[in-house]
Amino acid sequence: MAKPNIGNTWEKQIDEDGAFVRRPTSFHGVCSPDEDAEFPAEPGRYHLYVSYACPWAHRTLIVRVLKGLQNVISFDVVHHLLTSDGWSFDTDIDGATGDRVNGNRFLKEAYFASNPDYEGAITVPVLWDKHSGRIVNNESSEIIRIFNSAFQSHAEHPQVDLYPEHLRERIDELNDWIYPDINNGVYRCGFARSQRAYSAAFDSLFSALDRAEEILGRHRFLTGDTLTEADVRLFTTLVRFDPVYLTHFKTNKHRLIEYPNLWGYVRDVYQMPGIAETVNMEHIKRHYFESHRQINPFGIVPDGPALDLAAPHDRAGLLASV
Repeated sequence: MAKPNIGNTWEKQIDEDGAFVRRPTSFHGVCSPDEDAEFPAEPGRYHLYVSYACPWAHRTLIVRVLKGLQNVISFDVVHHLLTSDGWSFDTDIDGATGDRVNGNRFLKEAYFASNPDYEGAITVPVLWDKHSGRIVNNESSEIIRIFNSAFQSHAEHPQVDLYPEHLRERIDELNDWIYPDINNGVYRCGFARSQRAYSAAFDSLFSALDRAEEILGRHRFLTGDTLTEADVRLFTTLVRFDPVYLTHFKTNKHRLIEYPNLWGYVRDVYQMPGIAETVNMEHIKRHYFESHRQINPFGIVPDGPALDLAAPHDRAGLLASV
């Protein structure tokens, strides 16, 4: 029986008032260092499917680098264009790798292999178990915590802890407003189908950006002088803000570069070892402007803006006071 055509399922996630309401993810398996675990944390066993364009998938690539899991977790990159068939493994753009594990043509094949009756959204990232031939997890917030703690004995940087015990309450509190108002807030603006829904999301977004700007004026990172998962989650939205969201999603009250602390912070994180290699601006821009034809009918990709993410940021000397 033919599988349903469920590529651009965001179009089915619009509430009655025109607001975009993101569906929850479906796979929530956990890798563990316990040898008897359903998904034991073995090097070489797990594979990531990601899109360079997607900020949620981008989180997992960053944590993989920060923890030094490059030789532990392999990954493949889907094509930048999201079609009615969903994410494909076409390779006619630099950076798209194809599916080097399963030889799939579309990411949805991995979902149906894991659950033949699957009817949810086909999303990235996906953490795949090569041994059992199924999806472990497709929730980025859970995958980054798996990477942070489950593979300690195999990580090149086990001393890096992005969710330390003494900061967990603070990190959770930050995530509680950064996710709905900033990470998902830009999508709530861009995918809104009523003026009321758009304006409500717009106001929440810029209130949250003002709040983050104030916090980052007092110390280098969101919780002090140490990078945590809250920073990883915020960064992936901010680095896309001026190139995409400002115009494409109509989040145009202020440019990010008009926020001195946020803009310096983005450059600071970008310049950390290994992070720049996870940012593929061609995939990012071409995905949004070419995929969302209901927003950008002709698929024209802006040539600008000219942003220098490698420029000095002068944030290393900030006090760590909270």
